[in-house]
Amino acid sequence: MAQTTLTIESIISPALTRCGVSGSSKKRVLEYIANLIAQHFPFLDENAIFTNLVCRERLGSTGIGQGIAIPHCRLENCDRIIGALITLKDKIPFDAIDNEPVDLLFVLIVPQEATSEHLDLLSQLAQKFNDRRFCEHLRDCDNDETLFRRVLEK
Repeated sequence: MAQTTLTIESIISPALTRCGVSGSSKKRVLEYIANLIAQHFPFLDENAIFTNLVCRERLGSTGIGQGIAIPHCRLENCDRIIGALITLKDKIPFDAIDNEPVDLLFVLIVPQEATSEHLDLLSQLAQKFNDRRFCEHLRDCDNDETLFRRVLEK
């Protein structure tokens, strides 16, 4: 039996797509993300999301360069892979590999046991966000709805 491959389109929703978010630091942005996800998935604990994202960042920054970060973590009691896309009003330091500040974040929250799906999605995201035109297309958005539509474009 063939395993279905998860796609970015299958894990993101308009409710978890935010354009022009204010954030003064990595910590504040991760707090915002944890709050946003917990609002839409009340069975998940906001503090656990935040703590796990911060712990993952301590292992090494998820800033992949060119103003992009893909914060991600595993979470107990999570029954699906959750994606969120955020653009920031102003770039913030994120300890990215190229030392450039970040303004484009795609967040992944995955169940504790979702190893292969997690890695496959990270690979898809890295490939998609490696396309500078695609990233500029996202950065040009001025509202949540447009941002959501553009991230789904091929």
